[in-house]
Amino acid sequence: MPTNKDIITAIFAETAKGNGRPYVEALADDAVWIARGANSWSGVYRGKTAILEDIFGRLREKLDGRNTCVPSRIHADGDFVIVEAKGQNQLKDGQRYDNEYCFVIRMRDGKMIEITEYLDTELVSARLGERV
Repeated sequence: MPTNKDIITAIFAETAKGNGRPYVEALADDAVWIARGANSWSGVYRGKTAILEDIFGRLREKLDGRNTCVPSRIHADGDFVIVEAKGQNQLKDGQRYDNEYCFVIRMRDGKMIEITEYLDTELVSARLGERV
């Protein structure tokens, strides 16, 4: 049986190639996404549908191509997996959106139930603008 670290490592191996399907499949229906910071993208998103529509759907509107997130370090302890990663993305307006992330992921039964995201919120505001 794969460990939580194995599951997240496999998921991020795919996000590094722009394949978000394993990430979406590993989100629990009752997952909670906590986006740290103080801009319009920050907040708490409750449920898989809200995460997919209110975060990834809005991001997809801005990106030119697939969302790519390349992990540099993955640490695990029990139900928690911590991922340091860097986005490698082009926006439709021609600018780069290469944010750096730290995700603290809590797992339950092989699914992601809580994701706390730390990132450069100034870059989010400058490149992505307001989340509407």
